[in-house]
Amino acid sequence: MTPLRILIADDHPLFREGVAGLLGGHEGTVVAGQADTGQAALDLARSLEPDLVLLDLSMPDGGLWALREIKRLDPPPVVAMLTVSEEDDDVFKALQAGADGYILKGIGGRDLLAAIEDLAAGRSYVSPGLAMKVLQAMRGGASKPAREDPLDSLTAREEEILRLVARGSSNKEVGLALDLQEKTVKHYMTIILQKLQVRNRTEAALIAHGRWPEG
Repeated sequence: MTPLRILIADDHPLFREGVAGLLGGHEGTVVAGQADTGQAALDLARSLEPDLVLLDLSMPDGGLWALREIKRLDPPPVVAMLTVSEEDDDVFKALQAGADGYILKGIGGRDLLAAIEDLAAGRSYVSPGLAMKVLQAMRGGASKPAREDPLDSLTAREEEILRLVARGSSNKEVGLALDLQEKTVKHYMTIILQKLQVRNRTEAALIAHGRWPEG
């Protein structure tokens, strides 16, 4: 199996090199490059074409700026924020800008590798404890007038697919469970994202958890 090529972008050398040492010592991953600014992360993402980028939120040129620019690449890599910030606004802005995951720096090495494997498989990842806060931010808080739940617009098949995605299933796993081709699942997911008015499967899964806590 070909190792996952990862670009690490963080302006703290000690932390960056520690993550690089962890990933470099794991047979399923290889460090394609390291960057210490948002611009350097974009330049390396463009030239190295990594499979996944771990991107710090607070660094020169800005992590959010780098995220938006990297996600404009064709094809874009998977991008996960790896940061200390637990602020609702930071999490929400990152997901809106296209982040596939949001990982807090307090994560252990084994859990980080597991999160990376999930992301590489097409699943989303948000650090435990942040999901409900993000869901509340997405819905704008309880003070706003109630509006029609977008989940009500889903067909039975779309709901079935979204429930599996909310449980952490990749498109391939959804296809196997429902006897659908992976490209068909991708087509359904595009429609689901449009109906829910979200940008990625992470946000869709959070909305689903709000309606179906048990998945």
